[in-house]
Amino acid sequence: MPMKMRIRGLREDRDLKQRQIAERLRCDQSLYSKYGREKRSLLLEYADKLAGFYGVSLDCLVGSTDVKTPYPKK
Repeated sequence: MPMKMRIRGLREDRDLKQRQIAERLRCDQSLYSKYGREKRSLLLEYADKLAGFYGVSLDCLVGSTDVKTPYPKK
């Protein structure tokens, strides 16, 4: 699944608006929207925050796998 569909699906599953996620990331809603449309590359800093917020691995967030379980912390 493409990243834009993944981050949209994770957000919608929790009934959240783009504005709410942008506030959590401390970025503008318009910037977050560009990430969701893949008009701009998702910064690793934001990807890490999103993965942690949603409780998924980075691989899942970017669409490399459908396994949502994050890797165990060492």
